[in-house]
Amino acid sequence: MSLGNHLYHARKKRGLSQEEVAEKLGISRQTVSKWETDETLPDIRQSKRLAVLYGLSLDELVDFDIDVREIQDAIDRTSEEVSEKIDWTKAWSRKYPILARYQGEMDTARYEAELERLLEDLQKRQGYNELDSFLVLKDILASVWKRRKKGDI
Repeated sequence: MSLGNHLYHARKKRGLSQEEVAEKLGISRQTVSKWETDETLPDIRQSKRLAVLYGLSLDELVDFDIDVREIQDAIDRTSEEVSEKIDWTKAWSRKYPILARYQGEMDTARYEAELERLLEDLQKRQGYNELDSFLVLKDILASVWKRRKKGDI
């Protein structure tokens, strides 16, 4: 999420219009709009006043991750056609070398069969189509991974 988007949501959560924020800060509504569309940034004093107005700490107000935003933007710009041309295993294996070698180290048939069973179960029990079943299973695996990293499992 961009800073502007974060400012927009913080304002909306407080039930304020751009005009109301502008009036309270002694600035123009256009200035608030430019902050929320990432055309300009509030200075540190304005940021502090915004934080107080929105009932947030300054850290909470500016807490957004530019890397996440850039990744999300890249995903949004990538068409299905381009995505299908990408060898995702090769791309991710630069960061996680196990992806480049595991198939030569083990017989994956047992795991494939179990995953097939789980995918079919999702389709039957939940009524998901094939793609949605894959996405849900991927998300469940990611959730298990996060819990293990935290030590909850």
